Amino acid sequence: MVVNSKRSRRTPIVLLSVAVAALVAVGLWLALRVGPAPAITLETEWPAVGKSNLVTASFSAPGRGLGVIRLELAQGGRTEVLEEQRFERGLGLPLLGGGTAEAVIEATVGTEAFPWLAEGEVVLRAVAERAAGIMRSPDPVVVEQTLAVRRRPPRLELISSQHYARQGGSGAVVYRVGETAARSGVRAGDVESAGSPLPGGAVGDRFVLYALPWNVGDSSQIRLFAEDDAGNRAEQPFLDLFKPMPPRADTIEVTDAFLERVVPAITSQTPGFDASGSLLDQYLRINGELRRAELNEVAAFSSASEPAFLWSGPFLQMPNTALEANFAQTRTYVYNGRQVDRQTHLGLDLASTARAPVPAPNSGKVVYAGWMSLYGNAVVIDHGYGLLSLCGHLSSVSAAAGDRVAKGDVIGASGSTGLAGGDHLHLEVFLHGQSVDPLEWLDAKWIADNLATKLKVPLG
Repeated sequence: MVVNSKRSRRTPIVLLSVAVAALVAVGLWLALRVGPAPAITLETEWPAVGKSNLVTASFSAPGRGLGVIRLELAQGGRTEVLEEQRFERGLGLPLLGGGTAEAVIEATVGTEAFPWLAEGEVVLRAVAERAAGIMRSPDPVVVEQTLAVRRRPPRLELISSQHYARQGGSGAVVYRVGETAARSGVRAGDVESAGSPLPGGAVGDRFVLYALPWNVGDSSQIRLFAEDDAGNRAEQPFLDLFKPMPPRADTIEVTDAFLERVVPAITSQTPGFDASGSLLDQYLRINGELRRAELNEVAAFSSASEPAFLWSGPFLQMPNTALEANFAQTRTYVYNGRQVDRQTHLGLDLASTARAPVPAPNSGKVVYAGWMSLYGNAVVIDHGYGLLSLCGHLSSVSAAAGDRVAKGDVIGASGSTGLAGGDHLHLEVFLHGQSVDPLEWLDAKWIADNLATKLKVPLG
């Protein structure tokens, strides 16, 4: 057999040439490669800049990783570097690893930290330098956001007068705000009642049906406010007279017979409820955790309330009823001679004959009709502008969510469902998610003196 020695000598040379060519190609690729552009997101605590605004810039560069990133603040001819970070980049190749893929810069901007900021506009600028090759150096990636600078709070002017209110009660106030106001209303403690444009009023005229929480007894915590989109806030007192609520207390005896009647009925109709432990353990969770959850649910209905007066005149009390329990009554629960719980009753308990017809307290839209655990069978009616009523412990419900009801329409029958000790109606009134004293809303004179005369609308 004869071997072609010339061909054998040529094969290594060819392989070497291919290898050299591949290395040259890789070298050229590394020299020219710059990597994908980094991604940048820019977020602010407020949509405008006031005294203080937290800014968060997020940078992402999978592969070779981040290089130099920074966050800047610019106005006029002045630029302030808020923060800059530098990272070692990797090659971004398989098995060789990359650099830092993600990073975040946070900074607080505003007139407190940067007194030189003037009214007008300011630019937030996030910059990420792209990974450069040996022979190429691309432009950096830049994301900018232009924000208004507001150094002064919005204008706030009280229009209505003679504001008399009680702890746990309600009221109305009419006022005017400047064009920079983004939101306004009444603050009582940590509860806010949001204002709305005044029907028939001028530009900037607002009104609010406000709620005064039962547990806020200090009138200095009650203020009219207006806030802009930078968090600047104007506040002022407006109440001429504030009456504290006298203490109301009651003791509830919790018996085994009561627990056996109400607890299984509630837990069986409440998906996800923790039914572990004794009946007393479950009862305490219903009376505490579940109570708070249901109040939050009603607050959600308030936030979606129609911006219209759907009601008129005093609210109806269920006919021929006696008041068995009052609003803001502190209840001490006793089981086998020892105190096991304490809660505040935030409605009126009205008793008549068993399964008596329950009228709609006033006109409005039914936003809920069905089981509400603590309240048993219940109907919630939206009366507009954040005003809601709840009729609970019903034996039957004859209304459905979405129904438009007139004052006096029968919506169900009284009963003892939920945590009820006997047949009665629980009537609760909410303003902006806060329970308020229903007795005021049953009083025609109170509505005329405290609402209608201020709002100049026919509520009677």
